[in-house]
Amino acid sequence: MERLNILGTGHAMTLDCYNTCFTLEDDAGEHILVDTGGGLQIIKQLRDAEIDFRNIHHIILSHKHTDHILGLFWIIRYAQKFFAKDNYDGKLIIYMHPELESTIRKIMFEVLPKKFTNLIDTKIIFQSVEDKEEVKILNYTIRFLDIHAKKDRQFGFKTRLKNGKTLVFLGDETFDETLRAEVQGVDWLLHEAMCMESEVDVFKPYEKMHSTVKRAAEIAVSLQVKNLVLYHAGDNDLENRKREYTKEARQYFNGNIYVPDDLDRIEL
Repeated sequence: MERLNILGTGHAMTLDCYNTCFTLEDDAGEHILVDTGGGLQIIKQLRDAEIDFRNIHHIILSHKHTDHILGLFWIIRYAQKFFAKDNYDGKLIIYMHPELESTIRKIMFEVLPKKFTNLIDTKIIFQSVEDKEEVKILNYTIRFLDIHAKKDRQFGFKTRLKNGKTLVFLGDETFDETLRAEVQGVDWLLHEAMCMESEVDVFKPYEKMHSTVKRAAEIAVSLQVKNLVLYHAGDNDLENRKREYTKEARQYFNGNIYVPDDLDRIEL
């Protein structure tokens, strides 16, 4: 069974949930890790999700914001132990757009000791991808999409699952109309929602190029998608977030709505 393993659901400044990242797991138990969050906790999230690191050979990074890439540094430190003990088959491949690769290389060779950076280009491979480039990852054809972010350049992706359904991940900015042809009618849309509409004056999502739950639901309606997954959310009311976000989204969108908590699993 293919599924999403939700490792984190929060935006950059959440303290009570981890930053947004997840894995796409195929029916053989192999994982594509999408973004890495902002710190060491990525290792704990993988452990708590009962994901064996040796089943992760592919990582997709969307953009250079700290809450999406800093976990990678800890993953490389963690991976070194497996490589040193010859306890990891194959290589770890990290996909990102060229500007992001340049940024990560600069930081890594400044902050990581040589025993870790020696893995780069040998055991750990950085693979640059371009807009609309299609890459075979596991048994998926991943179509990388420049989401036309208003801040830093950012890539999402589209793929077809083994069950024939389509899935689109749109990074952490609001859907851009230039992507309509790519996203129209997909089965699964993963879209950010920083807060509820009633919280606009507090969190100011539109100033940050983010959405409210209402806005994300309206986008899902206009795109005629079947399943909407909301992430990159706030942690100010975690106990009620799932219920309240779902309630607001339901006012506008009649498809299936998923508001995951950290470590939730979504069967695809």
